Formats: sequence, structure tokens, C-alpha cells
Amino acid sequence: MFFYVLVWLIFGLLSIGPITFIFSFMRKSSQWPWSTKVDTNYKPKVSIIVPTYNEADIILSKLTNLNRIKYPRNLMEAIIVDSNSNDGTQEIIRQFLKGKPRINMKMLVETARKGKSHALNYALGHCVGDVIIVSDADCFLPQNILEEAIPFLGDPTVGAISGPKILLNANQTWVTRLEESYLRSANVVRFGESKMGSTVFFEGGFSAFKKEAFYRFDPYDTGSDDCGTVISVVERDFRAMLVPQARFFSAFPPSYQGKIMIKLRRANQLVRVFGKYLNLLSKGKIKTSLKTVVPNIFVYLFSPLFFVAFTILTLGLVATFPFLLLTSLFLMIPCLRFYFYEIVESNILLTASILAILFGKKFSMWNPPQNRIYFTKERLVYFDLI
Repeated sequence: MFFYVLVWLIFGLLSIGPITFIFSFMRKSSQWPWSTKVDTNYKPKVSIIVPTYNEADIILSKLTNLNRIKYPRNLMEAIIVDSNSNDGTQEIIRQFLKGKPRINMKMLVETARKGKSHALNYALGHCVGDVIIVSDADCFLPQNILEEAIPFLGDPTVGAISGPKILLNANQTWVTRLEESYLRSANVVRFGESKMGSTVFFEGGFSAFKKEAFYRFDPYDTGSDDCGTVISVVERDFRAMLVPQARFFSAFPPSYQGKIMIKLRRANQLVRVFGKYLNLLSKGKIKTSLKTVVPNIFVYLFSPLFFVAFTILTLGLVATFPFLLLTSLFLMIPCLRFYFYEIVESNILLTASILAILFGKKFSMWNPPQNRIYFTKERLVYFDLI
């Protein structure tokens, strides 16, 4: 029994210990001052790409939001790339363009839908900006986001930036409240990594890349245009950073089913992302970001497998000593209950994703959310986004 308990402890430490250590350390490093030059005089040409597919219910609000962004008109363009929508999205865009928006704006149309990364790379060939920004149709930007965030790219070592996602419907249901708490914790880790040197993936919604730091979106075909592109930024020894000035607003499905579908797709992408990092690491192609890449590889690729073993061993231990069920009383503490729930859910989804990839399953097709009722005009006006 001693050997059993010892093995149980080892697997517990290997499954839960790394993420606990990373969060604790990054929470401290997130309080450090920025080790980067913020150049307020840095004013590059900027191209904002917005990929669309059947966005008729939201695209007008998105275009209105883009038209309010403060940045020199001669240094900014917005390119809407539509992947053959069939719901009237293109006609809404054309009508908006006829009104001669304040910023330079144009639409490109793909003849067939081939996925988000393909659409972005198609648009990339028409961009004139030195900085390429991706903003999804269901993500809304504050007016001053470019004025406040672009200066971080003035540092020659920084190749890409993103920002924290703010939920428009954070208090709608228990699911959205849980997601809002998760985002706060995740942002602490990403801020800590950014201040240490470089974070290794983005949440998406607003991502800005220097043209010199990458050559195409998701060059490793990870199924994630933001995270996959960050890999090439890190590989080229540029820093990828999450900065608070680049915050953007979006929403989250209010149902648990909607949440799981998004989380499973995201987990599948991240497993593939860190599989690429592991491959590059084995070839010696990751150099300056080792201190953030290596811990994340362990957390996303190896900890979930140790967690499965830990869970099986735990069930065996409880079956032998039923009184151990009393330890579950710690879940009555809200904070501990949240972290327990997130760790369990994340490891289950990551394990499912690892198995799916081993059996050749991919979740790479880009599908817009089915429920957009939380993007109301009143809510967007309240947050000063339109």
C-alpha cells in the first residue's frame, strides 16, 4: 500500500503540480515592470483583416466599430475577406462601403470556403501595412486600441501582441461567470510570460503581427490562426506579448453545451500547437523562449496523461478507504471549487484531444457561433463600442 500511495503522489504532482507552480510563479512575474521599450512615436502602416462567413446578423455593428478606431487615416486600412457567405453578408458590406466610411476599407471575396487561415492568407497578399491585425467579426475594439497598443511593437524584439478578452455577457449565466473567472486567471499567466520574455499562444480576437515576424498565418497548420502564427514569431526569436492596452470585447455561449464545443475545439488546437513546439524544440529551433515554451509543452501534452493515471489511482484509493470521500468537503470553498473544476475539465478535454489527434480527428473548420443574441445594440453602446 505504501508503494501505491507513493505512485499516487508522484502522478498527482506530475498532473496538477506543474500548472499550480506555473500559475503561482506567473502571478508574481505579472507584477514585474515591462522589460520592453514602449515607443509612442512608432506609427507604422496598419492593415486590419476581418474574416467573415455568414455574419449578416453582426457585420454592420463590426464595420461601425472599425470605423470609429482612432489612428491616422493614411496609415490604416481594413480588409474584409468573405469566404463565400450565402446569408447576405456581402451585400451589407457593399452597402456600408457605398457610404464612404471614414477609414480606408475594402472587401475581398473568396470563391469557396476553405477555412479561416486560408482566408487570412488570401487577404495578406493584398495588405500594404507593416503591421497586420486580425480581428474577428464578433470581437469589438475600443476606439483607442491602436494608439495604446501599437507602441509595444515599437520595440525591435517584439513581433506580435494581443490583449485580454473582456466578456460582454459575463454575468449572463453561471457558464459565462465561470468563463470570466477563467479568463482572469489565464490572463495572469499570459501577462507573466510576456514580462518574462514571450508568451507562447494568443486567445485571439485581436492579434497584431509585424510583417517581418511571420510569413503567413498558421504556417504549421495547427487549425488555429492566432496560436499557429505565434509559433513562427517565437521561432524567429521575436517576442509575442499579451498587453492590457490591447483588450477587446466579445461574448461567450451562455450554455454549457456551447462552452464545451468551444473548449474542445480550442484544446484540440492547443495540443497540435504544442506538438509543433515540441518538434521545433527537439530540432533546436526554439532558443530565447525556452523558459515559457518548455513548461507549457509539459502542461498541455504530458500532464493530461498523468492526470488520467492519477484519477484511476485515486478511484482505487477511495474504493479501499471510503472515508477519503470526506476530503471532497474542500469543494465547499468557492475559490478551490473553481480551480478544481477548471483543472478537471481542462485535463479531460486535453486528453480527449490528444486521443482524437492520435486517431486523425481534426477540428479545424471555422464555424461562426450560432447564437448571437448577446451582441445587442444596447450592450455595444453601453461599452462604447459603436
